[in-house]
Amino acid sequence: MKDVSVAPVPVVLGIDDLRPLPWATSIARTSREGIQLLEEHRDSFIDELWLDHDLGGEDTIMPVVTVLEEAAFNGRPFRIGAVFVHSANPIGAETVVRSRARWNYRVRRATA
Repeated sequence: MKDVSVAPVPVVLGIDDLRPLPWATSIARTSREGIQLLEEHRDSFIDELWLDHDLGGEDTIMPVVTVLEEAAFNGRPFRIGAVFVHSANPIGAETVVRSRARWNYRVRRATA
């Protein structure tokens, strides 16, 4: 019998109200759904996390950012390979980038 090793599928999470993000394995469309998505992956490695700042209406990514910050502050940061911020809101995107970098998450601005 052959030993067939299957490479693990990367976990790519997206939190964005509009973009399709076809490379993402899971997408949340609101901050509430985004927090739930992160909690579902709490004990696993997240290869990439894609964040949009403005999530429609009054909703923004900031509640998700708070969850990530609190986890890092409490000494149990989420295990994330890279965070990509792909917002059309430059001020909001920069706020997210600065807060992620402050807590030692690998983060950069990206185009989605």
